Amino acid sequence: MTLAAAWLALAAALVALLLQRRQARKLAQITEMYWQLKYDLGEVKAAVAPAEPEPPPMPATAFVPLAAVKRPPS
Repeated sequence: MTLAAAWLALAAALVALLLQRRQARKLAQITEMYWQLKYDLGEVKAAVAPAEPEPPPMPATAFVPLAAVKRPPS
């Protein structure tokens, strides 16, 4: 009986190994398709969306002495 159980366990392990390899190939293919789709979507968005307008240039800030800000004496 033990020999038959060993053969049965070996057969089950081989079937499980084959199923796992097939699933791994499917997962690799789906992952590749996902990244290709993500790349293509980025390309389409870049082609369709207008470029962002440039913000207006910030005025140059300069040092303002405190004496220039003080109110004249009343």
